[in-house]
Order: sequence, then structure tokens, then C-alpha cells
Amino acid sequence: MTQYLLSVVEPTEGEPPAPDQLARIMADVGVVDRAMRDQGVWVFAGGLHPPTTATTLRPKDDEVLVTDGPYAEGREHLGGFSIIDVPDLDEALEWGRKLARATTLPIEVRPFQG
Repeated sequence: MTQYLLSVVEPTEGEPPAPDQLARIMADVGVVDRAMRDQGVWVFAGGLHPPTTATTLRPKDDEVLVTDGPYAEGREHLGGFSIIDVPDLDEALEWGRKLARATTLPIEVRPFQG
């Protein structure tokens, strides 16, 4: 079995979904999450606060500099993730498809090393 990171890619700009739309998305994500658990592939999952809540630690010489916000500014950011343990990339991609449909957002599927 290989562990994969399914990253939820959220747009940085634009309006968030309306409350009724967000409720439906969260319900759909809950269905996928429960299916992952029922199939025994779920390892860990979590949503993240907006990038404005981030703190970046940057090594410089003998010090580590602390700055507010994300390291890079971009059009997209990591909004949440799931870690799954599946036999191969094909199964990881299938779970990624389910999560993409549920979140209505792009999902990046990436294997862990080792």
C-alpha cells in the first residue's frame, strides 16, 4: 500500500460559496470521507484556515525569520487535504475524482516518498 496526499486547491480570490451551496459541498465531502473510512483507505484529513492566518518560518544564516502570511502569493492555495493508503495510483486517482466532485474544486494527487 502507498500513501497519497489529496490536496484541495482553492482559489485565493473570489467570493466563497453561498451558505446553501457550501452546506451541500460539505455534505458531499462527508459522504466521500465516510466512504474512505468504510473502505479502510482513510488515514487523516483536515481543512485549513485561510492563507492570511499562516506564519512562514524562513532560515537565514544562523537565524529563522518569522513573517505573517504564506510564503508565496498566488491565485490558488491549499484549502484542505486527505491522506489515503491505497494499493496504487489508479485507486488514488479514483478517490481524487470523488473528492473533486464533492468539493467542486481541483484535487492534486501526490504519493508520499518511501
